[in-house]
Amino acid sequence: MKFVVSSTRLLSHLTAISKVISSKSTMPILDNFLFKIEDSVLTVTASDLESTLITSLELDNIEGEGLVAVPAKLLTDTLKEFPEQPLTFQINTSTYTIEIFSENGKFSIVGQNGEDFPEIPVMDEDAASTVEVPQKALLHGIEKSLFATADDELRPVMNGIYIELTNDFMSFVASDAHKLVRYRRLDVKSDIESSFILPKKPAGLLKSLLPKEEMDVKLEFDDKNAFFTLTNYKVICRLVEGNYPSYNSVIPTNNPNVMIIDRLAFYNTVRRVSVFSNQASNLIKLNLAGNQVVVSAQDIDFSISAVERLNCQYEGDSMEIGFKSTFLQEILANISSGDIKVELSDPTRAGLLLPDENEDEDEDVLMLLMPMMINA
Repeated sequence: MKFVVSSTRLLSHLTAISKVISSKSTMPILDNFLFKIEDSVLTVTASDLESTLITSLELDNIEGEGLVAVPAKLLTDTLKEFPEQPLTFQINTSTYTIEIFSENGKFSIVGQNGEDFPEIPVMDEDAASTVEVPQKALLHGIEKSLFATADDELRPVMNGIYIELTNDFMSFVASDAHKLVRYRRLDVKSDIESSFILPKKPAGLLKSLLPKEEMDVKLEFDDKNAFFTLTNYKVICRLVEGNYPSYNSVIPTNNPNVMIIDRLAFYNTVRRVSVFSNQASNLIKLNLAGNQVVVSAQDIDFSISAVERLNCQYEGDSMEIGFKSTFLQEILANISSGDIKVELSDPTRAGLLLPDENEDEDEDVLMLLMPMMINA
């Protein structure tokens, strides 16, 4: 087998899919890329068994067809050192020797039999659901919800993003029991109501691939796997098994106390004041009265404290509520509107944080944060 490819083009594709390769793999073959040449297309696959990334490059100069496994780290490290130039790969399909010819030299690598690479999952057509998702909708859904997923070995369903398709919207839900994000896209609808839990790792891989994508993404899934087809890449991942908790039941509906405040000013104040919070609890207090919110924190052990006042629009009873500052900062950083609306019922119940005005009429963003006991 022989083919010619641009060094930088090949490197950009390999770098994108190499993120799936695990450093703790139990199968040595998974430390390799699977190169497959067929019909003047080079298809490269990387996998950790749970997730698989496939990329394809159409090449003009190809001779022969076949499969070979190429050491991933060695190849990417080599390609990083080349300036832009055509490289000729010559592969001996019986000894799996790979020779790379550059303008000035020759590099030899020993590969492995491509047949030893694990089989790529195939869609179960009878149980499959398919939907076309705009690139922006999928990217924003993952960006807005990924930070709220849990790291809970006992409840693996909480470690992924719950994606729900209905006749009216597509929603992305993530929660770690302290905070919850529900991001809905009103411009994505499905004829069949269905749902699945997307694990954290493939969600992160999609987050890095989608910004370069311009076309709609084809999403297919069955009971076990999800398949995301992009222009030059395909992401296949095993879904998290189990039922996601009923998240709608924890979203409080009666919240008479409403504050509207400049998001960036509030975020910066929380960041400054939180430096003075107790390092174990990260407790920050909000005291709401009139058209003002007082943000305060203290660490009695070190005799330090901080207080800042901010103007806001507030309608409701005077109240004091405590939150974990790190969670509050994460939520404020992931809402993109100028002003935000904070809806509260009482100091013991979850607070809702929403954009005061949605920048995109097709999106509906809701974030929830559980309070902390102030006197704890």
